[in-house]
Amino acid sequence: MARNAEKAMTALARFRQAQLEEGKVKERRPFLASECNELPKAEKWRRQIISEISKKVAQIQNAGLGDFKIRDVNDEINKLLREKGHWEFRIKELGGPDYARVGPRMLDHEGKEVPGNRGYKYFGAARNLPGVRELFEKEPAPALRKTRADLMKEVDAEYYGYRDEDDGVLLPLEAQYEKQAVLEAVQKWRTEKESRLSGDKQPEEEEEEESIYTVHKEEPDDEERRDEEEAEEGGVAFIAHVPVPSQKEVEEALVRRKKMELLQRYASESLQAQSQAAKTLLGL
Repeated sequence: MARNAEKAMTALARFRQAQLEEGKVKERRPFLASECNELPKAEKWRRQIISEISKKVAQIQNAGLGDFKIRDVNDEINKLLREKGHWEFRIKELGGPDYARVGPRMLDHEGKEVPGNRGYKYFGAARNLPGVRELFEKEPAPALRKTRADLMKEVDAEYYGYRDEDDGVLLPLEAQYEKQAVLEAVQKWRTEKESRLSGDKQPEEEEEEESIYTVHKEEPDDEERRDEEEAEEGGVAFIAHVPVPSQKEVEEALVRRKKMELLQRYASESLQAQSQAAKTLLGL
């Protein structure tokens, strides 16, 4: 068996080699673009890839293929686009034209640039797949915030209410309410006048507000009243042998004492000495 397999493989190898020599078998495209070292062949493989992309783009326009088939075809197109980019880079390395710069943009059947997200493109019916349609919906532009200058342009006489009477609605309403208010005021005045004339309503005297500075004299106790009576009967009056200060003098003394305490607490010795010298010069 091993001998027959080896014979078959040998025969197959000879048959394939003969076909290559006759030109009946197509040459396969290299898996890596870096394996090609000839510029004409690199151009040939690039044209072949573009032809395959065109066929698949035409195929994906059919929305009846189903979601899964459409996704697979769209993935294949993106894979071929990446491979085309590799071959264009290889052509540039071999001294050919830079197709990435001078090549046309990828357009759809409507002439619009093919939409995509981060390099991945969607073609034909793939743009209407669930979850893909939302990617291409443009968000509404945010409302521009008005500046102070724009707001001031809208401020006019109507803003301040100077044109409220121009519509012809406010003045009749104001006149109606004004007549009603005048009638109510006249009726109230007549009622009060009649009540005053009839004497039914006496003017109430307003109570005067009690002054907080009023000093109320307290009634003397029994002992104080008895002492006063004895003093009146005996005719002995109280005599002060020392000057008794008045209430005002006592308040002034307390104020001076408070000032001295604050001065000793917060003022320095030099400031106190200067103050004392000034008082001496002024004779205080």
